[in-house]
Amino acid sequence: MTIAVVDYGVGNLFSIYNALERIEARPELITEPEELTRFEGVVVPGVGSFGRCMRRLSRFEAALREALEGGTPILGICVGMQVLFERSEESPEEGLGWIDGEVVRLPDSVLVPQMGWNTLSIKREVEILDGISDDDFFYFVHSYHCVPRDGRVVAATTDYGLEMAAAMAVDNLFAVQFHPEKSGEKGLSILKNFGRLARC
Repeated sequence: MTIAVVDYGVGNLFSIYNALERIEARPELITEPEELTRFEGVVVPGVGSFGRCMRRLSRFEAALREALEGGTPILGICVGMQVLFERSEESPEEGLGWIDGEVVRLPDSVLVPQMGWNTLSIKREVEILDGISDDDFFYFVHSYHCVPRDGRVVAATTDYGLEMAAAMAVDNLFAVQFHPEKSGEKGLSILKNFGRLARC
C-alpha cells in the first residue's frame, strides 16, 4: 500500500514518515495537491498553531475533499485532527469543517499544554482502534482540544482534568489528538490499522 503524508510546510514529518516505513506502508511526502489522487491512504499531520496550519493547508483543501469523497481513508494527527473542525479559539481562520464543532483551549485548571503519556477510554469499536484497550498509553502534546457537536463521532476519549476527545471516526475519516508515531508499539498498531483500511 502507498500512503501520502501531506507536507504543507508545518512541523517535522520524519517521525510519521519513519513510523509508516516501519509498518511497510510505503509513505511518500507530498507537496503538490494533484499528487494525492494516486494514494490508497492520506495522513494529515499538524504541529503548531491552528491558523498557521490552515493557511498552509488551504491549497490542499479541494484535493483532500476529493480524496475523502472518493472513499480514500484519511487520518488527521494532532493539529491535523483539529483542522477538521469548523473553527478554533486559537486562530480566526476557518477550519475544513468536515466535522461540526469547534476547538477550545484546555482549561486553566490543568497544566497547559498537556505533554506526556495518557490512557484512552474506548467509546465504540472502530477499526482504527483494533487491538487497543483502555489501559494503553499514548503520547499527547497539545493546548487545545476538539469539541464535536455530535458526540457520536468520538471513538475514544482521554482524561486530563476533563474528558476530551482523543480519537474520532466518521466513515473513511479518522483522527487522533495524540501522536501514534511517538507512542511505541501501540501507536504503530493504530498506523497498521489505518494501513489495513487503506488496502480495503
